[in-house]
This record gives sequence, structure tokens and C-alpha cells, in this order.
Amino acid sequence: METNKTKLERRERFVRIVEKRVNNIFQYLDSLGNCSNKRNYEYTEDDVKKIFNEIDKKVKETKGKFENKSSRKSNFRLNA
Repeated sequence: METNKTKLERRERFVRIVEKRVNNIFQYLDSLGNCSNKRNYEYTEDDVKKIFNEIDKKVKETKGKFENKSSRKSNFRLNA
């Protein structure tokens, strides 16, 4: 039987780790946003669509894990 202390410890560990990881995601998204500077980078609207379609798919996949749905791992590649 799980004690309240154990539940509390697991909850605290979850909160600590999730907050850190979500903040890391925010930092990476800010960094990705820096690539939108047309003075420094050349990209098409199609590139942007591909990028955000893949991000949206990954967010749905990750959300599905919390909803007990199966998922697959994938890596993003933007062909030049």
C-alpha cells in the first residue's frame, strides 16, 4: 500500500521535473523564434508550415502519452 508520504514525494518530483522540462521547451521555442529573422536566414512559407506541422504532431503525441494512447518516436528533418 502506498503511503501519503510516498504519494507526496512522487508528486513533488513530478512537479519539479515537469516545471524544468516545460521551461526548457519554452527556451527552445524562443530560440526557434530567433530563426524567423529574415536578415539572417532564408526560408519559405512551406518550410515554416513543415516545422510547425511537425511540432504540432509531437505535441499531440506527447499529450497522448498522458491520455494513455500509444505513440511513436520521430526526428524532424527539413530537407534543403
